[in-house]
Amino acid sequence: MWYDYRFCAYPDRTGVAAEAERHIDIHRQAYNHTRYEYNALDTDEDNIGSAYQHQKRLTEWKDEWSVFSEVHSKALQKTVERFYDNLSNLSEKKQNGHKVGWLKWKPPREYQSVTYSQSGFELKNTSGRTATLWLSKIGDIPIRYHRPIPDNATIKEVTLKKETTGEWYVTFGLEVEDTTLPEKPDVDDLDAEDCVGIDLGITNYIYTSDGDSVDWLNLSDEYERLRREQRNLSRKEHRSNNWKKQRREVAKVKRRIKRKVEDFQHKLTTWLVKTYDAVFVEDLNVSGMLQQRGNARNKQDAAWRGFINMLEYKGDLYGTHVVQVNPAGTTKECAECGVETEKPLWVREHSCPTCGFEADRDANASYNVLSRGLRELGLGQAEVTPVETATAVETDGGRSSSVPASRVIETGSLGA
Repeated sequence: MWYDYRFCAYPDRTGVAAEAERHIDIHRQAYNHTRYEYNALDTDEDNIGSAYQHQKRLTEWKDEWSVFSEVHSKALQKTVERFYDNLSNLSEKKQNGHKVGWLKWKPPREYQSVTYSQSGFELKNTSGRTATLWLSKIGDIPIRYHRPIPDNATIKEVTLKKETTGEWYVTFGLEVEDTTLPEKPDVDDLDAEDCVGIDLGITNYIYTSDGDSVDWLNLSDEYERLRREQRNLSRKEHRSNNWKKQRREVAKVKRRIKRKVEDFQHKLTTWLVKTYDAVFVEDLNVSGMLQQRGNARNKQDAAWRGFINMLEYKGDLYGTHVVQVNPAGTTKECAECGVETEKPLWVREHSCPTCGFEADRDANASYNVLSRGLRELGLGQAEVTPVETATAVETDGGRSSSVPASRVIETGSLGA
């Protein structure tokens, strides 16, 4: 299993910030040269066409341009690999029917990171709230060590990045052996009461089959400030010093929005995997949804793909089954009898004309997600709907609970 830990870095404190920026620019040149050779050279005769083949040319590069000898060899290999990874992602999008262009030449402001893989780095002085990261040919970089690297994790790669805001960050790519992770409950021993289906909603961020719902994050103030800062940016002369300064202000607001969303998601997903033995969620085509008309910004703010990815890796970390199910028809299909009923988005109640079952639209969808998840695990159809049909779902003898997103942020869980 692979996941990342991210820390604030302070290369200015040891005077290596300028050297780090110089190394990043050399890697940018290497990336652009990889792109040039891929377009200009013959694939078979010149050892290009894959990252492994292209890396064989690095010796020739160093002989011809000594600047490439000034950076760590493994990091240089990773830069070549980065180009081919981007190329692979582009090809995958094209195969999925998206209109794609071509990988562009990277200017300095669009290439702001370097990755060390396997060697050339060392994490030191980890006993306190600060630690030191040593990077080969760059030097020591202090980091804010706000959480320790798990004992069962091995650092496989390190990425140093300078954000648009001017701040530096270090990301450790951690690998954990599956044998050291908690065991997930045996599928045959799972109880439907310890499983939950999640509908990724419109009026609520999520709605669970247990009747809990979590409201959307209120980011109206942040977006109002973003609009102001972007208006100010549009009034500056392009590329002037004032424009560059205002561009950093815009980046800071965007960073705040992103951090609030990620913090909310981390706390919500942790609560889910700690509470249930199995979590079932819709396998949404988020990129396709963003290309549809209407409310695209809210869909992007939801960051549902990031939410699902968090659920999956945290399921491995905490020993919880996380299963993605087919989302088609979850809101149309009656959770009681299975008959599909067409309903526009503005209709928020499910009322089955066949069996008379009534429920909140999102609640009905969450029951279907739970049923599909149980079938996916081979447990068959379970009784997941309330005994009595009602628009307000009864859970544990009380009414279903709606939790503000701010409470998730403040307490870190729904139950606190």
